[in-house]
Amino acid sequence: MDKKLYLDCGSGISGDMFVAAMIDLGADPDALQKALDSIPAGGFFVEIGRVKKSGIDCCDFHVRLDDDCENHDHDMDYLYGSLTPAAGSGCSCHEEPDREEHHCHCHEEGHDGEAHHCCRQEKDHHHTHRGLAEILPMIDACDMTETAKALARKIFRIIGEAEAKAHDLPLDEVHFHEVGALDSIVDVVAAAVTFDSLHIKEVIVPKLTEGAGTVRCRHGVMPVPVPATVNIVSAYKIPMELTGAKGEYVTPTGAAIAAAISTSHQLPPSFVIKKAGLGAGKRAYTERSGILQAFLIQGEENEGRDKVVKLETDIDDCSGEVLGYVMKKLFKAGAKDVHYAPVFMKKNRPAWELTVICGEDKAEELEQIIFTETTTIGIREYPLGRSVLDREEKEVETVYGKASVKQVSLGKMTRAYPEYDTVKKLAKRNKVPFMDVFDAVKEAAKKK
Repeated sequence: MDKKLYLDCGSGISGDMFVAAMIDLGADPDALQKALDSIPAGGFFVEIGRVKKSGIDCCDFHVRLDDDCENHDHDMDYLYGSLTPAAGSGCSCHEEPDREEHHCHCHEEGHDGEAHHCCRQEKDHHHTHRGLAEILPMIDACDMTETAKALARKIFRIIGEAEAKAHDLPLDEVHFHEVGALDSIVDVVAAAVTFDSLHIKEVIVPKLTEGAGTVRCRHGVMPVPVPATVNIVSAYKIPMELTGAKGEYVTPTGAAIAAAISTSHQLPPSFVIKKAGLGAGKRAYTERSGILQAFLIQGEENEGRDKVVKLETDIDDCSGEVLGYVMKKLFKAGAKDVHYAPVFMKKNRPAWELTVICGEDKAEELEQIIFTETTTIGIREYPLGRSVLDREEKEVETVYGKASVKQVSLGKMTRAYPEYDTVKKLAKRNKVPFMDVFDAVKEAAKKK
């Protein structure tokens, strides 16, 4: 089965918490190191290690900034210290005793164990008020896959749109403050790389759990949840629970990551946890632990089966160009399959029957696309069961370069299918026939 990620945001979500949870799940450390080393900015270094939060051992991803780049994102006195309880602080946030119990220290000449590594960058003095026009080229310059770059850009666009709405400004005029600071850029790049390296296809975020009161940022003292976070959860229809616990548990970066990767808000009735990752937050609150729990899960009942929805409509007055455009848009929005078949309607009019297969959580969104982009006035909807083989994405080495394959298994039997886009890319780069590359990839997959 495709990997399913379940994010338990009962103690909130932030960029560093998400990255730490992905590392704990087994994200590729080499891919992360390459990306961090290639960020075109200085004034930071990264520590990765283990800490204890509320007595629980967690992974910690810590972006440390030079004084010139510091944005006080983890400074509890700055965030809450001068606020009176009546104003909404109410947090015992002045220390975090569990962190000293098992903290990984970074040294100039090396590090002290396999559980900890450090990525350093030379100091620079760049300002922290950046806009998308400055941030997107930084992402493009990073050494990471195109899918990771696309995810990082998507996360920042989500934040940018939320900030634009909050300040009533055009998107290209928005300058980020906290989220444009260097540590937030590092968090987003690391989040995109680590998530991409796990090859996760489905992400379930049942809800975001937020606190209450107020928090200080560069714009002044803001209510919790802050406007950017509110705009994100509203635009992407992410369920949110307001607990009343004092403090900001969901940061705009955390909300944007959830919005960018979430494919569903509904957990299966029962499931098996294949692997767990725990990501530690830096802020210390008394009412919540500050741990993001991430689980790779597999449905327990009817293993190899899932539920889908079939959308179907007959169209006799829409051009082929429109239908081709609609197919692309449906796939981009999350359809599992889209196809057309020729049919004859009443009065023997030739027409096309559009069929879309999707998850239950995507049905309403895809119906809206069909109604908006085609001339249909009605869509049939059928709930269906579906049997699928276990599958896993792998990478193989060929004489033409590295290629991706999809490996499926049924009991002890396995088959490998070269990914079309990879084969096309290698054939074009090496100026050889498509089938030559296809056969080479398939042979390499068999040997592996």
